[in-house]
Amino acid sequence: MKNIVLVSCVVLLAACSGSKSSSPTAAPATAAVDTAASVESVVSAAPDLSTGSDAGPEVDAASGATSVPNQPTFNGLLVVPPQDRATVTLTMGGSIRTASLLPGAYVTRGDVLATLENPEFITLQQVYLDSHAQNDYLRAEFLRQQTLAREEAASQKRFQQSRAEYLSMRSRMEAAAAQLALLGVDTTQLLERGIVPCMEIKAPISGYVADVRMNVGRHFGVGEPLCEIVSKGGMMLRLTAYEKDLAHLRIGDRVEFRVNGMDPQVFHGAVAVIGQQVNNENRSIEVYVRIADHDPQFRPGMYATARIVRK
Repeated sequence: MKNIVLVSCVVLLAACSGSKSSSPTAAPATAAVDTAASVESVVSAAPDLSTGSDAGPEVDAASGATSVPNQPTFNGLLVVPPQDRATVTLTMGGSIRTASLLPGAYVTRGDVLATLENPEFITLQQVYLDSHAQNDYLRAEFLRQQTLAREEAASQKRFQQSRAEYLSMRSRMEAAAAQLALLGVDTTQLLERGIVPCMEIKAPISGYVADVRMNVGRHFGVGEPLCEIVSKGGMMLRLTAYEKDLAHLRIGDRVEFRVNGMDPQVFHGAVAVIGQQVNNENRSIEVYVRIADHDPQFRPGMYATARIVRK
């Protein structure tokens, strides 16, 4: 309103000065132009009282919403937790006799992956069967000597000798049984069917076979990996965050992510673990996200991009 009054006064003064001039020259026109320029400069210099002197946040002209900075994004990989990945190794060396696995094949826990040849395996079975038979005889003899000693019909020396022989044989039998259990042999079945020439290598968990290294005739030592089995049921998303991102991360935060090659589908999860150690090389921190909606197309090692979702 003040701007309008100011402009009216200046125009009125210019008109009065023009009417008092007696000579019709070009001066009035020049004065009017100068006056208009002065008015324009005054108007442009006048502060806009309707909006204030301080600049506020940017506002969308269509919706009237203020602009908010975007949430940080994170890069990551699909990974399998340790309990869902098993490396198949040997507790007894030997040569592979049969093997038919292909990478990517699905196996169930307890399935036979391959068979192994080793003469020591046959000897171990024989030791168990012999000690089991001797244990039954020595146990019966020990009980008999115990009864005779109680009735004072036998010497204490003979009773103690019988007891020592029985306990020694039982210990030998139990040691052989423990070794066979580590090799995956059921001693009950061994007693029923007798000695088997080859040791069966069985799957410790259910999942997909990966990194197959065995073939027929290859010799493996104790502890050498034969293959890996990966279960995708508990797959997680491992994100790479940095020190500056810690302020935006909390356990339980909702996460939206996309997987390379599967756009535009959006998957969801929640932050499960935030690493407590910073990588000295790139100052990064590992963040693990528990995936809510798994997809059969997920593969360990696939790249993904994610962001935290705030309500």
